[in-house]
Amino acid sequence: MHMNIANTWRFSRLMEKYRPAAKAVIKGSPDYPEINGIVGFHKTKLGVLVVTEVFGLPFKTGECNGEIFAFHIHEGKSCTGTREDPFSDTRSHYNPHGCEHPLHSGDLPPLFGNEGYAWSSVLTNRFKIDEIIGLTIIIHRNPDDFTSQPSGNSGEKIACGVIK
Repeated sequence: MHMNIANTWRFSRLMEKYRPAAKAVIKGSPDYPEINGIVGFHKTKLGVLVVTEVFGLPFKTGECNGEIFAFHIHEGKSCTGTREDPFSDTRSHYNPHGCEHPLHSGDLPPLFGNEGYAWSSVLTNRFKIDEIIGLTIIIHRNPDDFTSQPSGNSGEKIACGVIK
């Protein structure tokens, strides 16, 4: 698609004017209870616009601050688990086509924290909204290395939401 000045703000207008077709309310694990946020999924002609806003993420202060958190849609349907792994029932990354990581349908760009806050938007054609309803979305404690198989060595699952 050729971009020109007439259509460069199309997604900003979409986010302001329309409610998302699906959303997930993000809540932190027992070790990270302050994490909360919303992920909205907007249907567009070019794919799905995923808009994320999260508060209460862990952060460091000082010159080299800013945390990076892996962010994935998982195939499980519940943000439940065990005491050791509160979100173990989210299972693996959503990967209906059997692709290697980081090409799973559920692999999303990382969240970049700013003093505990993160906002992002990404346009993807890796899934349709009706394919992800009922699945879970996870924030991991570490950044994804985009190499390790099967899931990028992204560490502990610190927050979760069910896509509705």
